[in-house]
Amino acid sequence: MPKIWLITGSARGLGRDITEAALAAGDSVVATARDVARFADLESRYPGRLRGFALDVTDATAAQAAVDFAVETFGRLDVLVNNAGFGHISPFEQTEAADFRAQIDTNLYGVVNLTRAALPAMRAQRSGHIINISSVGGRTATPGLSAYQAAKWAVGGLTEVLALELAPFGVKIISVEPGGMRTDWGATAMANAPALLQDYEPTVGAILGMLKAYVGNAIGDPRKVAEIVVDLTTRDTLPAHLILGSDALHVFAQAEAARQQAAKEWAPVSTSIDIEGVDLSFLSRGSQS
Repeated sequence: MPKIWLITGSARGLGRDITEAALAAGDSVVATARDVARFADLESRYPGRLRGFALDVTDATAAQAAVDFAVETFGRLDVLVNNAGFGHISPFEQTEAADFRAQIDTNLYGVVNLTRAALPAMRAQRSGHIINISSVGGRTATPGLSAYQAAKWAVGGLTEVLALELAPFGVKIISVEPGGMRTDWGATAMANAPALLQDYEPTVGAILGMLKAYVGNAIGDPRKVAEIVVDLTTRDTLPAHLILGSDALHVFAQAEAARQQAAKEWAPVSTSIDIEGVDLSFLSRGSQS
């Protein structure tokens, strides 16, 4: 049975590739962006199966309207892809408060708004897939990306909690975490970088230098990512996180090793606050309930 999708940030980059992959698979899509005119070619290629919807994901009322439109137009909603997002590279100290909030509002609250709107319909159906397009930066740290990665870490945590909450009624949710892809994300991220304070040259400056060489040469193919996203919607069991790309696996492994080493070294301090004779059996009982 063909699926009904709602995809945010569909006009370009990975969102566009996911939209095209879903349509090529025979499904129908409500594609959202601020400018729906950018979907005119797809609407002509897939008459009746692609509908554009103008959406600012930071607007909760608009998010509900987008979900309502999908259900009213196609009768149901099977897949929500939270893809809309952006990042700006800047030291935290030099990041304007409005810019920091805008990144949080889009990258985190965009996910919150669309997911909150979609869940009643999916719960009533007892089925659905929610795919949050995050980043390996949602489980690692990069100088200069404080706002972007704070939001992506939050998306990962939200995804894990919801995976537990939604499982009893058949709704699946996953955080997809790619490394670098050949999209315009990097160029956009660097576009508004401030003149760095000298003290941030060894950290944020080094990241900017690396990205200048990396943009256009990333190893990740967004079309392959889009194909994986389509495949995920056919699966009954999903991990809470899925890292994509050899570069992402590499940096994640380094970050995990550092965390494990720190946890081991500081374990005596971690356990030093316990009341003597503490019984942890309740934790095992809770995990089995």
